[in-house]
Amino acid sequence: MFRRSFIFNLFLVTGLMGTSKLAADVRIGDLTNVAGVRKNQLVGMGLVTGLNGTGGKSPVTRRFAMNMLQRFGVRSDPDLRARIENDTAQKTDNISVVTVTANLDSFSKEGTAIDVLVSTFDDAESLQGGQLILTPLFGADGQVYAVASGPISIGGFSFSGESARVQKNHPTTGRIPNGATVELETCSELGTDGRVQFLLNSPSYETARRTANAINQVYPQSAFATDAATIDVIIPFSLQSTVSDFVATLSNLTVTPDVPAKVVINERTGTVVIGEHVQLSRVLITHANLVVSTVETPLVAQPAPFSQGETVVVPRTEVMVEEEDNPVSIIEPTTTVGELAQALNALGVAPRDLSSIFQQLKESGALHAELEMK
Repeated sequence: MFRRSFIFNLFLVTGLMGTSKLAADVRIGDLTNVAGVRKNQLVGMGLVTGLNGTGGKSPVTRRFAMNMLQRFGVRSDPDLRARIENDTAQKTDNISVVTVTANLDSFSKEGTAIDVLVSTFDDAESLQGGQLILTPLFGADGQVYAVASGPISIGGFSFSGESARVQKNHPTTGRIPNGATVELETCSELGTDGRVQFLLNSPSYETARRTANAINQVYPQSAFATDAATIDVIIPFSLQSTVSDFVATLSNLTVTPDVPAKVVINERTGTVVIGEHVQLSRVLITHANLVVSTVETPLVAQPAPFSQGETVVVPRTEVMVEEEDNPVSIIEPTTTVGELAQALNALGVAPRDLSSIFQQLKESGALHAELEMK
């Protein structure tokens, strides 16, 4: 007998007791970012040397190598240069052209070391054992903010023979811890106009209001929610010389964030997440399940004695369709996610059926929440 089934995991965001008092207080520093304080992405292209026959063999690799030699004063005849760039017989499997990226914090000072990520740009097979040659890293404005170099750590390996290959992780991508040195600072001065702004990671008018109220309880009439994502804070005159301490104090204040009414369904992983404020109007629901079963009972047909016949297997398939009897239930308007879960359990709804039920509830207008399908 074969029965097809799908299994869904149901997670309720808040406890099933369904009281808002159970919502956790979160630090303002975990809910927001300070305006002007962010990471700046740097990027550059460089050359990795010292590879043991796993480097690139493409024309890009040869051309990049020739340009680097020229920068170091090693010049060649134009005809020889053209032949080398196009001759695939020239071995370049000990070098590789790579892209180098890094994140530069707002307060990184000149001489600070930062990590870099190195990835192959050509057809190199592995960066294991490679050394990155001095590579400038550029910002979005085209200026050089750091220079990178050093041995590459790939955290894996790749070995191959004529008919087999063993690989762990991604050998074409590696890291250089503290592999770049900051050459140009990106200063972010806070409080120069006597104000500081906190930006919510998840914009919400209610969360912005609660955040401003929490700050005003410590520093009265200093915080204002200008929109769903911005809380504008006036720095007290006595603290304008210690803006960092003021921001640190505000970041440690706690707020109960507002959870939006949302149902998220991921049919690929079988996960259903129901937000705290999800509510249903009074609605009648019935959900019938069809179970289709197939049973194979092959029969063996024997020929009569001395009839010169052959023994054959005759297939016989039996198909059964069974419809489970589910009662018609009425779900009253719910006020908490706990009551919603209890109502669905009383209906006998399996987690695998929640996806189709919530879609139908949304179409009927009975589900008062945002439905997000992934």
